[in-house]
This record gives sequence, structure tokens and C-alpha cells, in this order.
Amino acid sequence: MKNNALWRSLVIVNMLFCVTIPAAEKLPGDADNFYRSSRVTAQEVSFKNQYKMKIAGNLIIPKQRQEEQKLPAIIVGHPMGAVKEQSANLYAMKMAEYGFITLAIDLSFWGGSEGEPRNAVSPDLYAESFSAAADYLRTLPFVEKDKIGVIGICGSGSFAISAAKIDPRLKAIATVSMYDMGQANRNALHKSLTLEQRKKVIAEAALQRDVEFSGGAVKYTSGTVHKLTEKSTPVEIEFFEFYRTSRGEFTPPGASPLTTTHPTLTGNVKFMNFYPFEDMDMISPRPLLFITGTEAHSREFSEDAYRRASEPKELYLVPNAGHVDLYDRVGLIPFDKLNQFFTKYLKQEKTGV
Repeated sequence: MKNNALWRSLVIVNMLFCVTIPAAEKLPGDADNFYRSSRVTAQEVSFKNQYKMKIAGNLIIPKQRQEEQKLPAIIVGHPMGAVKEQSANLYAMKMAEYGFITLAIDLSFWGGSEGEPRNAVSPDLYAESFSAAADYLRTLPFVEKDKIGVIGICGSGSFAISAAKIDPRLKAIATVSMYDMGQANRNALHKSLTLEQRKKVIAEAALQRDVEFSGGAVKYTSGTVHKLTEKSTPVEIEFFEFYRTSRGEFTPPGASPLTTTHPTLTGNVKFMNFYPFEDMDMISPRPLLFITGTEAHSREFSEDAYRRASEPKELYLVPNAGHVDLYDRVGLIPFDKLNQFFTKYLKQEKTGV
């Protein structure tokens, strides 16, 4: 398989940096990634994870909260390669409007969170970010500390599941357009990557470690392409239209648009050892909700997780929605369904151990 075919499968490839701004952007009419609400208050916060690394977040509080009232909380994790300003803040704002305290976080190595090199991959530290967020929320006097849920979008769905398996303080877990980042890198979409191709990727990353150990430049991989061509695939176009246009483009302070969405090559192979859907019965009897679009290229991951999970669980299909549609298209995202789920399991019932 050639490198451009690996791009089509969203696995590791060498990257040519060439930024192209579209001549005319045609955004979906209901796309609202940078949504702001007059019904909530938002503030930047930070806290340490278990390894004393700073995690950055946006804490969002409903204005309807009464003085001294305690509310359930929801942690929201952004798509893989994104930052909290992309999709996570939108979900946090919307769920706060329903009466939850919400916390949109940057995973370690991304956005405002600490970690070097930037854009490094560490599935364990990504999962730790959710537990660290629970640590923080449980100290806040206006949060019901035993009623904390999670929404994981795209790759964060698999990181949230990984966290919940060993952190029973996370009482209800919802995923949206989930990617199993382990499976996606080991086998690519629809298991299109062969064992020999996987070994080649691993060998390239190992040799790049030699380069970087000797002081060479960090190399980045996968992520979203910077220009479209006549050979661009539907998946490439879908991500490009979010991450490389005004619809969702965001470059954190101190970062470069040349590297946004791109993980390090040497780090990305760590996903090969990531198996978030193993032992999912550890989460039961805490509930799981898997939301995916009927047209999503990632649908296979939510269906796989649903098959493996123990009850209570639900697979919710959004008609006519693709993968990225559920990042920001408020006309398609089933916020009412998420509210029903978290109301049932955080406001009305106690679950877990």
C-alpha cells in the first residue's frame, strides 16, 4: 500500500506540510463549533494530574444554579488531535444549559495542558486526564462528587472508556463518533492495514527515535491534510472541512497551524498497544451510551464497543449523520438524548460502586 492509501485509512504516513486556504468555504448551516451561551458562566481552570502535570480546562456553570446548590458534573473530552475549543466546549456549553456542571479538558500534550514533546501520544496519560478531572471536580463545593459523568468525542471516547474501567468514580459514560484509537492504528478502517504494513510503520517510528534522540527534528504524522486534491478521499475531505476552515480551525497559543491535529510519529505507535475495549465488563453496572451517525465512517468502533460492553448499555444511531457532523452540527447532535441519559443516571439514580 502506498503512503496516500495509508492516509485514506487514517494511519501513519510521512507528512508534507502545505497549507492551503479554501477559496470559498461552504459551512453547514447548523455548524456551531464556537457556540457561546448567555445561560452559563465559563472560566478557565487548571489542575494537576497524578504525575503533577497541568491539565487545562474550561469549567462551565449554569446560571440557574441556586446558591449552595450542588449539581452533577460531566467531563467532556475532545477528538483525537483536537483541543477543547474544538467540539468539547460546544458539548460542555450545551450540557450546562441542561443544568449540569461541565468541564471541557485538554488532554495531556495538547492545547493548554502540559506535556513534552507537544502532540505526543500516551493513551495512559490521556485516560489519566479524565481521572484527574474527576479529582478536581470532587473538590468543588457545588459539585455532587458522587455524580460525575463523561462524554468522550471521537478518540476521547476510547480514552474515557479506558479511564472508566479503573475509575468507578466515573458514574456514566457517553461516547460520540467514537474511534478506538488502538484498532484504528493497528488495522485501520475496515481492517484494511496488513500486518506487514503495520510492521513497516513501527520500524519507521523506531528509526525516527534515533533521529530525535540525537537532536534531530520531531516528525509528525497522520492528522488532517493541509490541502485537498482530486485524489482526496471522502474521509480526508470530511476532516479538512472541519479542521482546516473557519468552521473548526483553532491553533492554541504557542502552537503552529502546520502541526495542529498531527501527533508525533514516534508517539503514535503507542496506540498499537492500546486495547480500550478489553475487559469492558469492569464498567458495569455503570451505564454506557454509544452515539454514532448512520453514515459515520467510524460507526464500526461504536458497534464493536456496544457488542463487548455489559448492561446497562445503549447504541444510539443518528440518522443521516457522518462522523464529523456530530462534532458541531447542533441540528444533528442529540443533546436531548444525552440529557436524558445523564439525568437518569446522575440526577435520579446512584450507580456503580
